[in-house]
Amino acid sequence: MQCLQRQTKRSISEEKLHLARTKKIASINVKLLGMEGDTDLQFLLVGGDLLKVRSPSWKKTRFYKLQDDCKTMWQESKKSFKTFETFSIDDISDVRAGRQSEGLKKYTEVPVEGRCFSIVFKGRRKNLDLIASSEEEAKQWVCSLVKLRSNISNVNCLQKTEHWIFNCLKKADKNRDDKLNLKELKNFLHQINVDVDDEYAAELFKTCDKSESGFLDGKEIQHFYDILTHREEINIIYGEYAKTNGLMSAENLVEFLMKEQREKTTLADAHKLIEKYELDERAKQEKCMSKDGFLMYSHHAEGMVSNTGHMELYQDMSQPINHYFISSSHNTYLMKDQLIGPSSTEAYIRALSKGCRCVELDCWDGSEGEPVIYHGYTRTSKILFKDVIKAIKEHAFKTSDYPVILSLENHCSIEQQKLMAQHMTSTLGSALLTAPLGETMPTTFPSPEELKGRFLIKGKRLNKLDAIFSPEAPCEGGNDCVTEEEEENEEGEKQQEEKKKKKTNKLKLAKELSDMVIYCKSIHFNGFEDARNNMGFYEMSSFKEGKAVALAEESANSYIHHNVDKLSRVYPAGSRTDSSNYNPVPLWNAGCQMVSLNFQTACTEMDVHQGRFLTNGKCGYILKPSYLRDRASEFDPITLTRGAWLQHKTLHVMVISAQQLPKVNTKKSSIVDPLVKVQVFGVPADTAEKETNYLLNNGFNPQWNENFKFDVYVPKLALVRFLIEDFDSMSQNDFVAQFTLPFNSLQMGYRHVPLLNKDGDILPSAGLFVHIMVVDADSE
Repeated sequence: MQCLQRQTKRSISEEKLHLARTKKIASINVKLLGMEGDTDLQFLLVGGDLLKVRSPSWKKTRFYKLQDDCKTMWQESKKSFKTFETFSIDDISDVRAGRQSEGLKKYTEVPVEGRCFSIVFKGRRKNLDLIASSEEEAKQWVCSLVKLRSNISNVNCLQKTEHWIFNCLKKADKNRDDKLNLKELKNFLHQINVDVDDEYAAELFKTCDKSESGFLDGKEIQHFYDILTHREEINIIYGEYAKTNGLMSAENLVEFLMKEQREKTTLADAHKLIEKYELDERAKQEKCMSKDGFLMYSHHAEGMVSNTGHMELYQDMSQPINHYFISSSHNTYLMKDQLIGPSSTEAYIRALSKGCRCVELDCWDGSEGEPVIYHGYTRTSKILFKDVIKAIKEHAFKTSDYPVILSLENHCSIEQQKLMAQHMTSTLGSALLTAPLGETMPTTFPSPEELKGRFLIKGKRLNKLDAIFSPEAPCEGGNDCVTEEEEENEEGEKQQEEKKKKKTNKLKLAKELSDMVIYCKSIHFNGFEDARNNMGFYEMSSFKEGKAVALAEESANSYIHHNVDKLSRVYPAGSRTDSSNYNPVPLWNAGCQMVSLNFQTACTEMDVHQGRFLTNGKCGYILKPSYLRDRASEFDPITLTRGAWLQHKTLHVMVISAQQLPKVNTKKSSIVDPLVKVQVFGVPADTAEKETNYLLNNGFNPQWNENFKFDVYVPKLALVRFLIEDFDSMSQNDFVAQFTLPFNSLQMGYRHVPLLNKDGDILPSAGLFVHIMVVDADSE
């Protein structure tokens, strides 16, 4: 947020008081973060000058400093009419040393490489490109920021809450006397997303003002904090099982885990949880869990709604690659819309960091002899093909080791195609797959495990794959041209004659580029029968969303059989110029592997996509259910005939409470009126949505205690989404937060649900508390 106002000058005495107060607040925050005496943190608190880079001519000195909350970075200009900006450490996605960003590569020279670094933000905010005065200083900034980010992310839930509330209290204390009067108390409640009437605020103030002095300080503020953070629902659950001198013994914990959480557990498991999460040393020695320890457990992996075993790589990765759903991006290079938006290598980096395993490259002749990537015949900006390949090479396997597919849409001349092949060969090296695995012609795809760390090229090929094993085999059609019509040359004579009458544009294809296409040869789709009779296993088709959805609705079982043997890619309709997305679920239900979405767009469809690929270590590959891998499968998601896929479950959800929801509107007076929607995505019979009532003016600790029941018939394809909205009676509700996960990854019992913002990034302190129960419908 930028504030365009002159900084008020303080007198010498005022400056001394300000510095003393700032130092005191900082020392408390340093302690809350567990970083006392840390030299890297002290470096950030002192701050320093850095050169901010926006263009070759725009390079200006800015002063950067960590504020006393130890969580906000301050940037100040050097003008006499000073402006300042701030950003939260929580908003940082990455800190990259060197000239790693697109901006620094474009606007700086190689000699300053060691002095450069970039702060990469979550969501759609532009990178902050900076140059330090020396290489040592640049390393210090990078090291310090990385360490602080790590420490903040590792702080436990109680410390996070205490740290956040403490700093909100300090902001509310307008006259900075370390006391709160009634007006400041109400200001504080607004900051933490709670609105109360004057009568309740006065009553709360009176309860805490034991000294009757008209303000709160010291222990009175602590009492206020205790009232504020009181979790009645946790107290009730804990009290039910704390049967050992007011504490929960290991035996009590086992009873809770088995009875409420429906977990198979042992006394040894309970001891491990106590050792891991109990904060009170005396309770830990007695092998007991206090209420605070129980709260800690409930906010960590073991108490979360997601099955911890599914968060790791847990699926069989040795099946053929077409047996998996593959996280796929459409027009990956775009940061915004499809017509005039910017293209950027950063878009590839962001997609890959989210586990995307199939990225798209639209390649065109560049004006200076180098191929470029952009959305053809539009005003989107252009980026060099070689820069994209370098970015992909550097970031492809940071999130996942499993193969990355480069989907080439090739519009280049022969000369620039040869350059494309040259860039991929020189940059990707031995990681680029240029021949089938093994010494003989394969009959099926290799597995993700066999292709670990490899790049596959999807594109057109001049001949059949078996030509690799018969070097004398001629190109299809006898020349170096490919068109959709030529790829359809297996059709009947009558259809061929009709197509010959059409005027078509032929694309000459460079042999060097053609030979790189091994397991993903692009050809036109001419119907399931033609595909069954004439397509090789390695030949694949791309489907526009309209065609794909029609096939999934009208010929679902045939589409499933097609995808048992072949790969299919689906992409958004050209009419989606705003980069909106379509619903991927019906296409997954039909076995389509690469359901490509616009990753740059925050929407329900991307939330669902993120939920689909949340599990299996976020590796970008999810093994399809057996009935989507069986050539004899009779599964049809529309008619839903009887079979192994039909496992009727009843899902019971109790939405209990939420904690520390973010403000939707940044206006000081705006408080959310939250409601929770529980949505199920899957086959049509499973698709459902239910919602709670909305609660007025409470985003800090709203409580609903509402129950819902869902029938789920095909659990292996179902996803559950928890959506929180800000109710608006006059217009559409505003998005607050959400979390989506596979139905079969739900953990039963009392669970906290982590919450994500619209960009899919974690909201550090926010959460939803629910009770989950899944039972066989026949047993009810």
